[in-house]
Amino acid sequence: MGAAPAGRGKSRADSTTATFRVREIEQVAKKDFPTNKVYGVTKTPELRLLTCGGGLQGGHRADNIVLYADLVN
Repeated sequence: MGAAPAGRGKSRADSTTATFRVREIEQVAKKDFPTNKVYGVTKTPELRLLTCGGGLQGGHRADNIVLYADLVN
């Protein structure tokens, strides 16, 4: 999956806009959640979006969908 174009940003207190570009989207089993990759220290500002995905198992989704995005300005 290729990187998506930069989307709308978030206005900051100084009236500038932070814009992020999607770098990666992955689907992982909840039992294999990449804790360090998602919550670890980064060298630059990054954004993570987490949601549930995959098939239903016992009324719950078996996987997580993780989106990784980098600050472009």
